[in-house]
Amino acid sequence: MNRLFLKLGGIILALLLVVGTAYVVVTSYISEDYIAEVNQQLYGGIAEHTVSEVKPLVNGQVDTSQIQEIMHSMMVINPSVEVYLLEPNGDIITYVAPYKRVQLERVDLRPVKAFIAADPADRPLIKGDDPRHPEKSNIFSAAEIRNSTGKLEGYAYIILSGEEQASVTGPLASSYMLKLGKNLFFLSLLVAFLMSLLAIRYLTRNLRRIETAVQRFQEGDYEARIDTDNRGEFAVVSNTFNAMASRINANINEMKSLDQLRRELIANISHDLRTPLAIIQGFVETLIMKNDTMPPPDRERHLTTIFNSSERLSSLISQLFEYSKLEAKQIEPQKEAFSVGELVQDIAQKFSVLAKDKNIAIEVERPADLPRIFADLGLVERVLQNLMDNALKFTPVGGKVTISMAADRHNVKISVVDTGPGIPEADLPFLFDRYRKGARTSSGKNVGAGLGLAIVKKILELHDQSIEIKSRVKEGTSFIFELPQQSAKTA
Repeated sequence: MNRLFLKLGGIILALLLVVGTAYVVVTSYISEDYIAEVNQQLYGGIAEHTVSEVKPLVNGQVDTSQIQEIMHSMMVINPSVEVYLLEPNGDIITYVAPYKRVQLERVDLRPVKAFIAADPADRPLIKGDDPRHPEKSNIFSAAEIRNSTGKLEGYAYIILSGEEQASVTGPLASSYMLKLGKNLFFLSLLVAFLMSLLAIRYLTRNLRRIETAVQRFQEGDYEARIDTDNRGEFAVVSNTFNAMASRINANINEMKSLDQLRRELIANISHDLRTPLAIIQGFVETLIMKNDTMPPPDRERHLTTIFNSSERLSSLISQLFEYSKLEAKQIEPQKEAFSVGELVQDIAQKFSVLAKDKNIAIEVERPADLPRIFADLGLVERVLQNLMDNALKFTPVGGKVTISMAADRHNVKISVVDTGPGIPEADLPFLFDRYRKGARTSSGKNVGAGLGLAIVKKILELHDQSIEIKSRVKEGTSFIFELPQQSAKTA
C-alpha cells in the first residue's frame, strides 16, 4: 500500500509539474501579447497624430527639417519608438532609429493596411515587420500620408516597442517568469501531496476491502468474501476473488467429504476383510484342536466354510485391485465386435445355479435381429457379472431378474431389472460412489464392500457411456446402459 501511495503521488506530482510548466509558458506568451496589445491600443494613434501635425512629405519629397524635429521630440519622450517613412509600395524612404541599425529596405504593407482599415475601438492585436530585426514581428502604429489633392504619397510607420524596450523588458520578464515558476513549483508540490492523499484514499477504498478479505481467507476464514460493487474500480478483481474463493471452499469441503468417505470405506473394507479372515482362523483352529476326534462330516463342513470364506476374501481383494487400476487409468479397453446377446446368454447360464438355490428366475429378452456391438468383451462381461451379482444379492426368494436388450439406430440398450426391495430416492445419487456400500439386500443386511457398481461405472466411462438407475421401493430396480453398435468401419 505504501509503494502504491508513493507511485500515485509521484505520478500526480509529475503531471502537475508538466501542467505547471505548460501554464508558465502559456502565461508568458499571453502576458507578452497582452502587454503588446495594451501598448498598441495606447499608442496606436501616434502615427496619425504625427501626420496631422506635420507634413513629412511635400510633393513626394521628405521635409527634413520638420520631420527630424518631430521625430527627435517623440524619441526624447519615448526612446523605444522607431519612426519610418514608407513609399506607397512599402519601400523605406527614411527613418529615425537608435544606432541606425536597419536591415530591411521594404516593409510588408498588408499588416499596415489592416491596421489603418480597422476601427481603433475594436482593433485587434496586429504585428508588422521590424526593420531592425527581420526575423521578428512587432507592434506598430501607421497612418497614410496624402497631399492636398488626396493623393497617397506614402505611410508613416512607427515601431512602438523598439530594441531598447526589449532590453529592459527582457530581464524583467525573465525575473517574473522565475518567480512565477518557483511559486508554481512549490504550489504544485503542496497540491500534489494533498491530491495524492485524497486520490489514494478514494481509489484504494475498495483495494483495502480486498486486502482485508484476502487476509481473512489466508488466515483460514474460507467464508470471507468481498462486498462487490459492479461499478467500482476493482469490480472484476472482487468478482474473480469471490469466484475463486467459492471454488476453493467447495474443493476443500469436497476433500473433507471424500476424506470422511475414504475413512468409512477403509473401515468397511477392514470389516469385510476381517470377517472371512476371522471365520477361516476360527475353523482352522477348531480343526487343529479336534483333528483326531472330529467326525468326517463335520470336518468336511468346516473345510467347506473355510473354502467359501477364502473365496470371499479373494473376491474382495480382486475388486479392490481391479478398481484401483480402473481409477488410475491403467486399463485400456481393447475393443472388438461381438454378439452381446450371446454374452448375456452365457452369463445368465453361469448365474442360473446360484439363482436356482435362491429360487430366483432369470429371463433374457433378446430380439432375433440384435446387431453386434463394438466394445471390450472382457470389460462388458465384467459389467454384466457385477450387475447380475448385485441383482441376485438383492432379489428375494421367489423373485425374478430380467436382462433385456433392444437396438436403436446407433446403440444397443441393455437393462438388468430385479424385483428386489428397491432403493430410496435419496440414495440414488450416491449408488455408484466408490466410498459407499449398498444399503439394501433381500434380507435387509448390508453385503459387500460397495465396489461392484463403482467398477461398473468406471468401465462404462472407459467406453464413453453412462448408466441410468430407475427404482421404486418394494417394486424393484433397473440398471440401464447403452453400448455402440458395430459400424461399417469396424465391420
